[in-house]
Amino acid sequence: MRASKIPPLGLVLVLLSMAGSPLRASSHMDAPLITLDDAANTTDVYAFRSQRGGVDYLTTALAVYPFEEPGIGPNKYNFDDHVLYEIHLALGDDRPEGRRTISYQFRFKTTYKDSKTILQSYKCPVASVGDDCQNLTQTYTVTQLRGFRGNLLKSVIADQSLTVPPNNQGLVTPFYNQSDNGDNPAKPGVNSAVMLDAYTAQTIYELTDGHIVFAGQRDDGFYADIQSIFDLDLSFGGPNKPFDSQGGYNVHTIVLNIPLSEIGGDQQVVGVYATTSRPRVTVLSTFGNNGPTRSNNFVQVGRQGNPLFCEALVAIEDKDLYNRTSPARDKDLFAKYAQSIQLAGLLGVNPDLSGIFIPDLINVDLSTGPVPLAGDPDDPKFHRLSVFGGDTVPSAIGSFLGPDVAPGGFPNGRRFGDDVVDIAVLAILAFGGADISGIDLDVGIDRVAANDITYNRVFPYAATPLNGRNHTHH
Repeated sequence: MRASKIPPLGLVLVLLSMAGSPLRASSHMDAPLITLDDAANTTDVYAFRSQRGGVDYLTTALAVYPFEEPGIGPNKYNFDDHVLYEIHLALGDDRPEGRRTISYQFRFKTTYKDSKTILQSYKCPVASVGDDCQNLTQTYTVTQLRGFRGNLLKSVIADQSLTVPPNNQGLVTPFYNQSDNGDNPAKPGVNSAVMLDAYTAQTIYELTDGHIVFAGQRDDGFYADIQSIFDLDLSFGGPNKPFDSQGGYNVHTIVLNIPLSEIGGDQQVVGVYATTSRPRVTVLSTFGNNGPTRSNNFVQVGRQGNPLFCEALVAIEDKDLYNRTSPARDKDLFAKYAQSIQLAGLLGVNPDLSGIFIPDLINVDLSTGPVPLAGDPDDPKFHRLSVFGGDTVPSAIGSFLGPDVAPGGFPNGRRFGDDVVDIAVLAILAFGGADISGIDLDVGIDRVAANDITYNRVFPYAATPLNGRNHTHH
């Protein structure tokens, strides 16, 4: 198909909305029920090949709690003590079947040093994480589980001594902000660990088994003009451009570095996804002198793999079902959405994207070596459009690009800084055989070409949380 035959994206989205099944892009509100549960609402999952201190890692990250307004109070956005946060890996034969091989569980505990004060979070400027000025403190555990189809091996790899840094309020959290001044905007990304702000540096934990973990408030690293879609300004031509709908908001993010030596080395592709679950009390028996016997377990309420799959491809009637199920059921329940994409049909193409989305795992080629990363400045080879911007990496395994090369970013994993909306639309066109040579890649599809703050090129990679006292919404 010639590029001139492809309808403008705005027209495509108009047609889609008129068809009675509107596109729900990655607004972080991907399914009806999970929008009622912010602390369990997964916004984004990241997974990419990295290196730190000469050690090779798979970096994974899970972000939750969409649209955190910086500086809100007196109650703050926090991880929920009653939510089980999990990052799952699918290895070997488990990956094509969507079965989890290894899981990492994160449980949080909130305490107050003084519950008789109205100063819930801060009593004075925080000089060091967890000091007397930080009234509200969260700690957490990390547990690894292996062997879901056989004997379950469970090991606690980090106890409750791990601490979450404070949120970026402003004057009481000065070290997050430029010149260590709470009146200034948040510090931009850095390219060296010694340049990280004090709060972040103090809460990066190197565990005895080689894992590295961080959990805390971060800037929302997703950027796109989603608002225009919902406002039916589908030409993306409004007066305030570029318009990043997530600009100015924070999220809560867990970042975990997993040593490749712990998961079988680098000559493999690994699948990554994340879930959130809440406790459920099940009545097992009503007999006995002591009344009912009860057992506490968890019910899954949220799931995230590739960006945009549930939001943009799965129909409304199945969105909540997606969040309650495992990737092991994707072939039966959701393959139809990857094989016949409504947006693609209106573009006049008919790609089958099952190889990317079914099962819905972020697939990461570990044989590539560390991939280029976004930062300030970006790695020279990094491009926000991944392969569509010429960002590729050598591979011992190969990909759809050839036997010895893979994309530098999404859909080979997902890095902080990957422009996943533009990449996804370009992939639909390219896999459908369309000519995309006429698209201005500097502008992109929605004209949003950068995040509102630069990322870190060092762990934890996610950008500094925005200052409640000094930030802007686009």
